[in-house]
Amino acid sequence: MKKLIIAFLLSIGTFTAFSQQKGSFELGVNVGYNGATVSNGTQTNSSSRNGLNLGISGDYFFSDRWSIKSKLTYDQKGWDRGYIQDLNGQSYTTDYRLDYITIPVMANWHFGKKRNWYLHFGPYLGFLMSAKDTRFNIDLKSMFQSVDAGLDLGIGVKIPVSQKTKLFFELDGQSGFADINAQYQANKFLNSRSSINIGFVFDLK
Repeated sequence: MKKLIIAFLLSIGTFTAFSQQKGSFELGVNVGYNGATVSNGTQTNSSSRNGLNLGISGDYFFSDRWSIKSKLTYDQKGWDRGYIQDLNGQSYTTDYRLDYITIPVMANWHFGKKRNWYLHFGPYLGFLMSAKDTRFNIDLKSMFQSVDAGLDLGIGVKIPVSQKTKLFFELDGQSGFADINAQYQANKFLNSRSSINIGFVFDLK
């Protein structure tokens, strides 16, 4: 809960700082499908977890081409068909469910004749909220680092539905560069997540 409060305050502080500037500001909400997995940095040896994300965003415009965007997102990550051992050393197939609050801060480049397309890119921080396996339903938070970090890249399009409201569709990907494995062993786990999002943005200028 403490991490969630910190993440919420960081995001609200970012949105507030942007909204007080002289440029235009858009507030967004979205829902999306996640396909998440992990890699060791060179190859992926696990099956994707199907999940969802729910987010709010703030987008401050410096010009019609450039803005800076921050998000506060509940992200379902993890992977399927992993392995877990019981107290006797017996291995079982299981799925890992890692749920995060992620906060990316990204440059947002708007293009197209009406600037309705955009490409965003920048770093993110992820705060681990829960970690469980599906076979034994064990709390596994102690096995993973509490904070993840990586890069976020996405492309989307906005479709006006009223004077101050736009519908948007977005493809977004996150690639972790921080090892989330907290155990002292050779295995290295890097988060990877792709998503398809839909939502609305509201012009608050």
